[in-house]
Amino acid sequence: MPIVNRVAEMHEEIAAWRRQIHAHPEILYDVEQTAALVAGKLKEFGCDDVVTSMGRTGVVGVIRGRKPGAKVIGLRADMDALPIQEESDLPYKSKVAGKMHACGHDGHTAMLLGAAKYLAEQRNFAGTAVVIFQPAEEGGAGARAMLQDGLVDRFGIDAFYGMHNFPGLPVGEFAIRAGPMMASADSIAIEIEGVGGHAARPHIAVDTVLVGAQIVNQLQSIVARNVDPLQAAVVSICVFRAGQTDNVIPQRATLRGTARSLIPEVRDLLEKRVREIVEGTARLYGAQARLSYRRGYPVLVNEKHETSLAATVAREIVGDSKVDTDFLPIMGAEDFSYMLHARPGTFIFVGNGDTAALHHPAYDFNDEAIPLGTSYWVRLVETALAD
Repeated sequence: MPIVNRVAEMHEEIAAWRRQIHAHPEILYDVEQTAALVAGKLKEFGCDDVVTSMGRTGVVGVIRGRKPGAKVIGLRADMDALPIQEESDLPYKSKVAGKMHACGHDGHTAMLLGAAKYLAEQRNFAGTAVVIFQPAEEGGAGARAMLQDGLVDRFGIDAFYGMHNFPGLPVGEFAIRAGPMMASADSIAIEIEGVGGHAARPHIAVDTVLVGAQIVNQLQSIVARNVDPLQAAVVSICVFRAGQTDNVIPQRATLRGTARSLIPEVRDLLEKRVREIVEGTARLYGAQARLSYRRGYPVLVNEKHETSLAATVAREIVGDSKVDTDFLPIMGAEDFSYMLHARPGTFIFVGNGDTAALHHPAYDFNDEAIPLGTSYWVRLVETALAD
């Protein structure tokens, strides 16, 4: 079962929606223009119900099949962009300084809109498809906000399905796995207080640069010497701020970073060891350190049943050899994980081809993936909600 003919016919129309969204990026929860476009399209398509302002600015469309059925599945796309200045000469490049769709959420939104149009036209399924357009995936936990706003109970959702483009995976291929698929993401913030002084008299100061450097070095020992080598973990310090000139030992230093893992036990271990190292190292050098360790997105875990179903649908579209069902987990994070904690479901990658990486200023969603992703959504609904 290749690309759906009707979806192929809509390719240029869906691409036009995508490029319109791309040219007008909005970040976090401030996606009013995008949400209005989505809600308008869903109403135009004839969805049975269109709900706005879910999770502040999310949009939900309800499409009931022509056949009776009690099952309800939720299909999710994200709408928000990133605070990145686009570096391209595309005719539809971002018109907003300092903002761009550098993760392909414009493509995700357009593909799900295309599926919604088809499903509302054909309704060749039993039960209900709920199309979910979410704000604030990029660090704002928009999925959690929609859940807290009653997403599951209000619409009676039994299972969630998500999809994301993947640069480096060829167009025409899908990738998925059962079990942990993407990592948890926790934030580390360290404030070091020492004793400032003249750089020529370090012996009467407590050097926060030295203390910070030792903390950074020691944190790298956690993964190397505390985590089982067969388990995955990352501890990265990405910000180090201290001092303003070359002859003053700074009184204070600030470190920021992230800790990531794929299982709860390792997540707990990372937090414990980060705290011990930060406090112990500062004390060793005569400084004080305050650690803020904030747990962010949880591990994204795909359920076996839904993953098997998704893989079957993807194979019907692109063929057996083009669907990798043993894709290695990645240490990036996704707030779709909150939805998978609320209900069973799965998350799949669709190939974006040989493009710039996600979050790169030259990235662009590959419009050649549109018929594939849209057909996947359509066939997933018709398969999961078969009578």
